[in-house]
Amino acid sequence: MTANHPCLWPTVHGCERWPLSIRIRWYGWLAGLTIAAGAAVAVQIRSRKTERENPPAGKFIKVEGIRMHYVERGRGPAVVLLHGNSSLGADFLISELVLVAEEKYRLIVFDRPGYGYSDRPRGADRTPERQAHLIHAALRRIGVREAVVLGHSWGALVAMAMALNYPRFVRGLVLEAGFLYPQRRVDLTVLSLAAAPGLGALMRHSVLPLLVRAAWPLVAALLFAPAPVPQRFWRFPCWMVLRPSQMRASAAELWLTGSAASRLSRRYSELGVPLVILAGRGDHIVDHEAHSGRLHAELPHSEYRALDGVGHMIHHSNPQEVLDVIEAVLRHGR
Repeated sequence: MTANHPCLWPTVHGCERWPLSIRIRWYGWLAGLTIAAGAAVAVQIRSRKTERENPPAGKFIKVEGIRMHYVERGRGPAVVLLHGNSSLGADFLISELVLVAEEKYRLIVFDRPGYGYSDRPRGADRTPERQAHLIHAALRRIGVREAVVLGHSWGALVAMAMALNYPRFVRGLVLEAGFLYPQRRVDLTVLSLAAAPGLGALMRHSVLPLLVRAAWPLVAALLFAPAPVPQRFWRFPCWMVLRPSQMRASAAELWLTGSAASRLSRRYSELGVPLVILAGRGDHIVDHEAHSGRLHAELPHSEYRALDGVGHMIHHSNPQEVLDVIEAVLRHGR
């Protein structure tokens, strides 16, 4: 091998005669690959560890080849809780909302397709409409004939799709801090790149989970601001959502956000079920006026509650308010 050919170690076979700039770049690439390999091993080990520490808490049901994980609590009228993007059912399960609501209702908390321990659909099967179809089919198979459906953040799109496509099944609808309309946001575009092949795959299997984990306290503060982060939330198994498979599902879902919101928003006027819209005026994740406020303006039969001093995680910060909303929907339901 001569100096005109690449080599692994620039001190072998005359490669020390390479120009200094080339050697620096070569060593930089080599160091980067070494760091990425080490990070990939660390992510793999931590992902397996978090799965051992957080085994499935509920049951599984297979619908059209997709295995879905769900947890049931309590007895009474059925209430289905659908989490947002980059989350899982455990977000609801650790909240005080479940503690107080399970005394009155049959709560059914899903890991939405692709999250937690639920399988990830492929291609177009990731849409809110397809997720709504799978969840509705799962609910019917476990004996639920009608339910109040609560969707948080991105989960509001799935809840809305379920209410539009299965209006006789959805007894009432609660949209909490929902992302409901197409909106150009650079952050969503950047985050969705983690679903891309090549560099995206490399990032989500190596350094990206470690970087997000290091920033987790800041992420939590942003989710809750201007409210404080409750102590219970630190029980959330963040490494479950940082596993490469889930980061891919989350990023792919973000990539679909604009088209999904555009498609569904053209049908919002068809909604005929009781609807309560809940938002935090201090939400730093979703603009409450551009989404919740706009939906209320378009659907005057809806009820809109915008809370002061509250951010994106209303079911944690104000669980009693969410419970009151569920009860209000049931009073106006069939």
